[in-house]
Amino acid sequence: MKADIHPDYHPVLFRDLASGKVVLTRSTATSSKTEMWEDGNEYPIIEVEISSESHPFYTGKQR
Repeated sequence: MKADIHPDYHPVLFRDLASGKVVLTRSTATSSKTEMWEDGNEYPIIEVEISSESHPFYTGKQR
């Protein structure tokens, strides 16, 4: 791979605003907001409107 052409890939928290569930994963997305995680480290947090935790298709509540 070429050096210095790839975006920074780092741990990020994603919070589903509909259900409140928070997931720690890796992403190139960034945020100025941070939050403490269960492991005692602070990570950037990105809030999303809906995820598989609250989407009717995945929860089985679709009509």
